[in-house]
Amino acid sequence: MSKLKALSLLRTAIDQPTASFREGQWEAIERLTVYKERLLVIERTGWGKSSVYFISSKILRDQGKGPTIIISPLLALMRNQIEAAERLGITAVSINSSNFNDWKEIQNRVLRNEIDTLLISPERLANERFMDEILFPISDRIGLFVVDEAHCISDWGHDFRPDYRRIVGILKSMPNGMPILGTTATANDRVIEDIKNQLGGFKIIRGALTRDSLILQNIKLADQASRLAWLAENIPLMKGNGIVYVLTKRDARIVTEWLNNYGIEAEAYYSGIENDHFEDSTAYREFLEDSLYNNDIKVLVASTALGMGYDKPDLSFVIHYQAPGSIIGYYQQVGRAGRAINTAHGILLSGKEDGDVHQYFREGAFPPESVVNKILEALEEHDGLSIPKLQETLNIKYGQIQQTIKYLSVESPSPIFKDRTKWKRSAVSFSMDKEKIHRLTNQRQEEWNTVLRYIETKECLMNFLQKELDDSNIKNCGRCVNCLGKEIFSSSVSDKNNLKASIYLKHSEFDILPRKQIAGGALPEYNWRGNLRQDLLAETGKVLSRWGDAGWGHMVSEDKHSGYFRDELVEAMYDMIVNRWQPDPFPQWLTCIPSLRHPELVPNFAKRLARRLGIPFLPIIDKVKDTQPQKEQENSYHQCHNLDGVFKISGKVENKPVFLVDDAVDSRWTFTVATTLLKKSGSGPVYPIALTSTSVSE
Repeated sequence: MSKLKALSLLRTAIDQPTASFREGQWEAIERLTVYKERLLVIERTGWGKSSVYFISSKILRDQGKGPTIIISPLLALMRNQIEAAERLGITAVSINSSNFNDWKEIQNRVLRNEIDTLLISPERLANERFMDEILFPISDRIGLFVVDEAHCISDWGHDFRPDYRRIVGILKSMPNGMPILGTTATANDRVIEDIKNQLGGFKIIRGALTRDSLILQNIKLADQASRLAWLAENIPLMKGNGIVYVLTKRDARIVTEWLNNYGIEAEAYYSGIENDHFEDSTAYREFLEDSLYNNDIKVLVASTALGMGYDKPDLSFVIHYQAPGSIIGYYQQVGRAGRAINTAHGILLSGKEDGDVHQYFREGAFPPESVVNKILEALEEHDGLSIPKLQETLNIKYGQIQQTIKYLSVESPSPIFKDRTKWKRSAVSFSMDKEKIHRLTNQRQEEWNTVLRYIETKECLMNFLQKELDDSNIKNCGRCVNCLGKEIFSSSVSDKNNLKASIYLKHSEFDILPRKQIAGGALPEYNWRGNLRQDLLAETGKVLSRWGDAGWGHMVSEDKHSGYFRDELVEAMYDMIVNRWQPDPFPQWLTCIPSLRHPELVPNFAKRLARRLGIPFLPIIDKVKDTQPQKEQENSYHQCHNLDGVFKISGKVENKPVFLVDDAVDSRWTFTVATTLLKKSGSGPVYPIALTSTSVSE
């Protein structure tokens, strides 16, 4: 294949008839298609790494080679790549959770050599059927093996993914002489060395990582209200469309609603987000991605779920509402802006809660040794258990169970293996590598310290990023706030908008959705099973705040510890109910969740709230059994089971709408059980209300 022919393919792939190869692109294609080398390409986002592997795939297929296998971390990336491949006449398909009904047909087409490129997520490598029925049968004729976002294979990397570890063993089983391509835009020297050590002898193509179009600025603001005010004042000044990155789902919703209130078209984006007009979360997320891509909205307010692979060449700005956990992660996100335009802005806002959030992430990065040991012991004792049965057997968070199973299953050799739906203990002895965990945890802390230094630095901001990425082509950008010596966007906000934001945060209540299904076998004393009847469900309720948040959350946490909720919180709840929520039909009486440990705390608040609302307070729910604190129950089964037989109705139930009050809500099981008892006793619609949410899923 000549360079001229490859150039023709490039122009077709990117639909630009006058395009030319960027430095290193033809070299990479030649090494893969002519010399069949193992190659690691480190180039900035937008350089054209996908063009390299699709053009190489086309060339190799024309040589009579087998299909290309591409490991990609995100469905969004797969979707974009399949569209790019089709322009080259490449038949590209993916196997993923959203196209289950197509798996058999895709499998048959792969085995018949009708597929040019197969894109899969790293999680698919854990599926025995996929490995046995698709990958291994074609392993001797794979034309090219691509590991996209190869930094995920290194636990030194900012975005280590355990399933990427499976790639190491798979590549060792592949025939010699098969070209392999790893690609990344975010790998420093340490990560590159780790990738080379794990995957074997790779040749390196490494380009400059700077993006000349980016104008960087860091802005420190005192609190969440100041940052919201800054967004409202400055986003309208920015041309084009952009992304605002946040750390939590709740922040995504809060920022989105705030921007919409100011007439800025914004949508929230995070894992698991749903919309009634779409079949599932994946379909809705694709719609949101397209909305930004097609400039139908001004801003997408996103968690890191909008991660690797999203490509909008004319993205004009990336703003971080909170600081990210690592400089490399920041570079990857801010580098989405300005790929094909001359000027784009990257603004890093930071606040006092950022460090607490990242400390939580760091502490949860590895499963605790006690959890690992409990799960291994349970698997051995029961000759294997499914994930739901592990939840019943062990009072451990569902997320921790999944994390631990993933952590153990990618070890080589692994102390566990999957037998149909059950995980079983293997004969492999196992002990956690505490030294490695300690080293990596310290590394994550140092990465955060580097972010803090970046926020404070007076040197060129792009220069700082390049140094952290071990880029050898370092030069001052001449465009950032430090190079210019003056502000690009103002770092101050008006008192008026700051006050509006403060009030908004105190009005940022959110829904309590009813639970509809009883955890299997969790309530034998009540004898409730399966789906609850529609007439026994609670109405959608409201929670006033997030525990410890700006707004009311901090006040609630203080008062919970002091043993008395101040009148200001009564007034805040009244204001939420009467002036903003206005449930219909409006409740005619009020009751509350009782507690044996703090018998006066919630009833006292509920009584004052009822008086303010002008409705009777009827404390007719009794707690008849003392159980372990609900906050100590770690997963849904135990949270539900801990309430079995705990409450009973002791007085006359009014057949009218009712408010059901508690101080805090987490799993929603307490509200579910109490609501069901009230409805079975003849009450009207039940509206749960709580002062605060302690759920970590937010």
